[in-house]
Amino acid sequence: MNKPDTNAPAEQIAYANILFYGCWGGLALMLVTYCLYVFGIMDPYVPTEILTKSWSRPVQEYLSENNVPVGWGWATLLAKGDFINFLGIALLASLTVVGYIPLIFAYLKKKDMAFALISIAEVIVLCVAASGIFGSGGH
Repeated sequence: MNKPDTNAPAEQIAYANILFYGCWGGLALMLVTYCLYVFGIMDPYVPTEILTKSWSRPVQEYLSENNVPVGWGWATLLAKGDFINFLGIALLASLTVVGYIPLIFAYLKKKDMAFALISIAEVIVLCVAASGIFGSGGH
């Protein structure tokens, strides 16, 4: 099959491919982990009976009564069916950062310092924002 001529630079095609395959991979991972949870293959951290009783309550009450971690604390509960679902979401959320890393090297190779610096700044800003170190509640 012939590839259409897009006149797009190679680094843009690479970034688009990372987003394309990463999105499908993230969605597939979300489907698999959801099935692990729904079909009871993995036990949940918060039992379903408690979860359904908590739906109408404020989130802070739910978190404190069930000892549910906030922020990146979910990563400590990946062995539980209701938290393994977060892996697909985390993959989808990280795709921009993952996609920018090869761009940095492509722009450096082309000696396009402006775009290389913008790409580096983008990676740094997104990583700092996701870390939550400034109290922004990043997860």
